[in-house]
Amino acid sequence: MIITDPIGDMLTRIRNAIMAGHSVVALPSSKIKESIARILQEEGYISGYEVVDGKVAGSKVLRLHLKYVGERRERRPVITGLERVSRPGRRVYTGKQEIPWVLSGIGIAILSTPKGVMTGQRARQLGVGGEVLCKVW
Repeated sequence: MIITDPIGDMLTRIRNAIMAGHSVVALPSSKIKESIARILQEEGYISGYEVVDGKVAGSKVLRLHLKYVGERRERRPVITGLERVSRPGRRVYTGKQEIPWVLSGIGIAILSTPKGVMTGQRARQLGVGGEVLCKVW
């Protein structure tokens, strides 16, 4: 199966797993997906991630451990929303002055910059712009 937007597929799988109440979601691995997972873990949106060997030789699988708060009946996911900004059909680039704020600073924007994949806040500190991959809140 050919996926034309792997990052969009990743966000959709996370969104679907949260709606179904799953604690783990598995998806094909890549370097950019691992970078996004690292940022989500550092910012406290997921409890962890791991890269394991897939069933097909040479393939890697990225497993994200989703994070929830509350007791069993009142359990709510930490991630309340995911939005893909830059898509294959419409790339969205931003300068260092126009990096978007997500929900007045409550959420994060994930950017792909010349210095690597990072949050919008980190890109502002380093004074770099780049492609806005997604927003998470």
